[in-house]
Amino acid sequence: MTEAADQHHLGSEQAISWKPYTSYMESGVEWVDAVPSHWKLRPLFTVARERNEKNISNSVQTVLSLSYGRIVERDVSDNFGLLPESFDTYQILHPGNIVLRLTDLQNDKRSLRIGLVKQHGIITSAYVGLELQAGLHPSYGYYLLHSFDVTKVFYSFGGGVRQTMKFEDLKRLPVFIPPPKEQEFIVTFLDRETSKIDALVAKKERLIEFLQEKRAALITQVVTKGLDPSAPMKDSGVEWLGQIPAHWEVRRIAMAVQKITNGFVGPTRDILVDEGVRYLQSLHIKNGQIVIDKPYFVTEEWNKTHAKSILREGDVLLVQTGDIGQCCTVPREFEGCNCHALIILQLKKGFGSGSYLSAFLRSDYGLNSLLLAQTGALHPHLECGKVREIKVILPPPGEQLEIMTFLDHETAKIDALIAKVHEGIERLKEYRTALISAAVTGKIDVRDKVATR
Repeated sequence: MTEAADQHHLGSEQAISWKPYTSYMESGVEWVDAVPSHWKLRPLFTVARERNEKNISNSVQTVLSLSYGRIVERDVSDNFGLLPESFDTYQILHPGNIVLRLTDLQNDKRSLRIGLVKQHGIITSAYVGLELQAGLHPSYGYYLLHSFDVTKVFYSFGGGVRQTMKFEDLKRLPVFIPPPKEQEFIVTFLDRETSKIDALVAKKERLIEFLQEKRAALITQVVTKGLDPSAPMKDSGVEWLGQIPAHWEVRRIAMAVQKITNGFVGPTRDILVDEGVRYLQSLHIKNGQIVIDKPYFVTEEWNKTHAKSILREGDVLLVQTGDIGQCCTVPREFEGCNCHALIILQLKKGFGSGSYLSAFLRSDYGLNSLLLAQTGALHPHLECGKVREIKVILPPPGEQLEIMTFLDHETAKIDALIAKVHEGIERLKEYRTALISAAVTGKIDVRDKVATR
């Protein structure tokens, strides 16, 4: 299905006039005006109880985790994350239980905090485990609490936002309870419709991956072979790079730059202030650009005492630890900033522009070179001495400008397509959220949609 067809499918789904129920009553709930008059409203504690079955003597070995709203089995042999020596404090869960992660509420309003358990296992006792009572379908209970989660009902329930909540804080949360058969209809409908939406989202995500791969391949082709396919070629002398245009030069970075240093690498907690000189970190370097989701600042005084890492327009920044391979060129608006744990490269005059060097280092060859240069088994990172020895291919400065003009134009078109697909994904996710909310709060009557199929 093409992008246009996907959009048409979404538009058709949204255009459906879902039938409401024939009779409603006031809900008495702040976030829902009315519910079907034959539904019941009950506090959570009357239809669910908190589980408190500890994994004594490590009797259950299957460790579960809440990940992106799904309960998944965790590989305990994986060293990622902190794992306890014993799992005897973990709680035992059974299929049909629901897990709520009610921690870090103030700092994290984006995560999905509800999961439906589909296998027997254990999970950290930091999470709240619920066992639903007879008369409440597990999947319906999950969809209802998921709707409350994504519409942020939990964040203000019970008197203001808190950092952590417990079952005691949520036990009087009003829940809407249709008759059992109607719950089954709602679950069948939502399982079917959300599966369609999820399939469209997955297709669009694969399209984004394809476009990103196309973008990376274009950069690699142009910065290693040039724009003229008829240009005479020569052997680069660099293993697995192959031939390059005959008039291009292969240089060690040390020969092409007049400055190679790194930003401040000490602890930052005590140096950050609310305003002052902007302070860049590795998290700000994404896909060849500086992206500021959360700004950081240092004082003018601190900046003056760390002058070696003050940035200039055209400097190339390499992430020193973490996401090795991320790099960018400093644009004019970030000149004068300081930085943390970033390697700074400044080209000598006559060797071209930082924009070309940054593009080269983002090519397949450049990325492999950076990964080979990293050191440290437990905490991989780049060192200036290793980066100095990386070999780069440099066309004449004028040709570098032509290459960057071409790449800026062509990658902008690909980026625009990626942005459009991202927008489509967000619309699908918003529609999914709205559809679940409408079904579990009785805004739409889905019984005929299920019974007639």
